[in-house]
Amino acid sequence: MAGHSKWNNIKHKKGKADAEKGKVFAKVAKEIIVAVKHGGGDPDSNFALRMALDKARSVNTPNENINRAIQRGLGSADSDNYEEFSYEGFGPGGVAVMVDLLSDNRNRTASDIRHLFSKHGGNMGENGCVAYLFDKKGLIAIDREQEARSEDEMLLLALEAGAEDLQVEEESFEIITAPTDLESVRSFLAEQGIAIASAELSMIPQTLVAVEGEVAEKVLRLLDALEDHDDVQNVYTNADLPDEE
Repeated sequence: MAGHSKWNNIKHKKGKADAEKGKVFAKVAKEIIVAVKHGGGDPDSNFALRMALDKARSVNTPNENINRAIQRGLGSADSDNYEEFSYEGFGPGGVAVMVDLLSDNRNRTASDIRHLFSKHGGNMGENGCVAYLFDKKGLIAIDREQEARSEDEMLLLALEAGAEDLQVEEESFEIITAPTDLESVRSFLAEQGIAIASAELSMIPQTLVAVEGEVAEKVLRLLDALEDHDDVQNVYTNADLPDEE
């Protein structure tokens, strides 16, 4: 899981930088719109919307943007008919890469993602070519700067809530849950007064592929390029990237 967490932290920092340009705001708005279309505009009864709102607030999305996205989700504009799908492939060094997307033009997006894989030394494969290397899990992130509890205290709380594991990163506690337990664990932690930065379903690699030097740089360029695409919501990899990279 270390490789996942490391890339997750890179994305978190990158997300804050991209938010200054509005790129992340647009991506989280898509998630909010889709969540509302599928489950309504009340976050108390729509867990997907609650997760999307957590993500939006973690990158300081303005309330005006959030409210506008909710209203668009409640409407029926054809331009907001986004389709959810995933692509898989291999990056430099044989690392596995999975990409979650939201798009209103699947053919265009497929062509774009295939081009990005090829341009950066990888190749997009068939569905299922790397999915078996990952486990779908719930992932709850807690900002360590806003949490006074110690690692041991957080671990006990996480286990009491029904979580599977606790990862301690430089800037965050990351709590791993079964997918079906994500909502109950999140609710339990919130009731304990814990400020949750984000809660989402994620793909956790079962094993890691070590990459370094030029190969690691190429992997990072591929991951960055995928993250920068407007239709890409999440990127997962089993690459074990060196800290210096």
